[in-house]
Parts: sequence; C-alpha cells; structure tokens
Amino acid sequence: MPNPPSRGLAVVTGASSGIGRAFAEELARHHYDLVVVARDAARLEDLAARLRDRRGVAVTVHPADLTQPEAVAALAARIAAEPRLALLVNNAGVATSGHFATLDIDREEAEIRLNVLALVRLTHAALPGMVERRAGGIINVASIAAFVPGPFAATYHATKAFVTSFSESLHEEVHSAGVTVQALCPGFTRTEFQMRAKISETAVPGPAWMSAEAVVRGSLRALDRRHAVYVPGMHYRLLMATSRVAPRTLVRRILTRVGRTAYLD
Repeated sequence: MPNPPSRGLAVVTGASSGIGRAFAEELARHHYDLVVVARDAARLEDLAARLRDRRGVAVTVHPADLTQPEAVAALAARIAAEPRLALLVNNAGVATSGHFATLDIDREEAEIRLNVLALVRLTHAALPGMVERRAGGIINVASIAAFVPGPFAATYHATKAFVTSFSESLHEEVHSAGVTVQALCPGFTRTEFQMRAKISETAVPGPAWMSAEAVVRGSLRALDRRHAVYVPGMHYRLLMATSRVAPRTLVRRILTRVGRTAYLD
C-alpha cells in the first residue's frame, strides 16, 4: 500500500460493515489514521472506539448518506483540503435486483448516484493533492459483475462496469505521478451487502465465497504492486478469463439462469 507520511490518513466509505470495515481494521493495523464514512453513526462510533483502543490510531467518524449530493459535496471538500491523505477507499455501494421494468426507479437512480456519481466526485477531490505530492492511492470497489452482463441486476452490473473502466483509465493518467488507482473486483464475499441485495446464499456454492479480510489483504498487496485491476481469488480470475473468450450469447444465457436462481427464487 502507499507508504504514508508519518501518520498518513486513509478515508474509507461504507466503513460500518463488510469490506469497508475490513479495510478500516487492516489500515489501522498498518498505523494509518482514519476517516470512516457511512450512514450508521452508531456503528461507526463503535468501530472508531475499538480501533483507537486496539491500534492507537486517530479515527474520525463522518456520518453521511452519499446518495445525497450535499453529503457528497461536504465529504469531497474535506478530502480535497486534507494534506495528509494517503489513501481513499471508495467502498460505499448498493445493489438492487429483480425485473428492471418492475423495480422502483427512484431506488435505481439512488444506486447510480451512490455507486457512480459519489465515487467520481470523491476521486476527483482526492487526486489533485495526491498528484501534487506525487504519492497516494485510490481503491474503487467494483465487482466481478463489471465484466459480464447481469440479468435481474442490470443497474448494479452497469455501475460496476463504469467503476472498473473509470479506474483503469485514471490509473494510466496518474501512475507516472506516483499515484495508483485500483479497481477492486471481488466475487461473492460474506458481508451484509449480499443480504441487502437479496442474493440467495444457497444458490452460490460454498467454495465460491470469500471473506472480507482476504479480499482486503489481497487488494492492498495488489496496490503495493501498482495493479490497476485486482480480482481476488484464483477461481474468480479463471472464471473471468473464461468469460472473455466464451461467446457473448452463451455468457448472457448462463447468467440469466444464474440470475433467476440468485435473485428471483
């Protein structure tokens, strides 16, 4: 991971649970000070207290609903003004599932605001200072969903495709300035996210699941190596390689069956 100046700062969104919480815990173990961001202030306070007690780092709680433009603007201003910012983890995200034609369009729009627009604004706030200091990293949490179509989770797959393409492009723009932008593309990870997305755990074989801690450790190692895209788990890397050479029609048909089982049954 980027070597911070003494007591470098990391900002982690979606830090109250799952992958975001695992990032906060791992970064505290590496002696980063933290700004942890999520809607649930009580859970953030609990996390902050534990990290201060166990790791002796400074942890600032920043409650925010990043589907709201004013909340994104306030956090972006904070990020842009922070001279010690060494790492930004854009982890906050949401997924919806079902037949798109029957879904609540306001929720679909909120999903795009959180997964895409908030991430873009926060990345834009962080990059100028990092480029000027010629140091830093940004991890944008995408998904293996980025690489394939997603019947019955169409908006989610589309937002993650955007995040991955956006991150790869920025990686090329700034890597010569000593800054790394990574798209982290995990597969099925045991977090509350899967429950909120109404994904049937019984539809996914046990070995396919990964822990949030393993995903985070791999991501940070890949950031050290300046990888633009990181897919945790050899089984997922093989799956993605296969999907690239398989006929697109076949991929869509298979994923339609998977989507029916995972999201509708």
